[in-house]
Amino acid sequence: MSIVDKVKQMLGQHPDQAKKGTEKAGDMFDERTGGKHADRVDKVQDQAGNYIDREDGGGGRQS
Repeated sequence: MSIVDKVKQMLGQHPDQAKKGTEKAGDMFDERTGGKHADRVDKVQDQAGNYIDREDGGGGRQS
């Protein structure tokens, strides 16, 4: 099993924790950069949340 497969499996098993981690990491990045890239960080957080939702809805696997 590759590392990518392991990450996908983890996301499928713990989607809420993965989303919280993504939000926390983005917020920490915003804090450390003084919000200089806040728009980009928000976009990435949204995209990551959408990806996690798709993976969770697919039983942890992308079709």
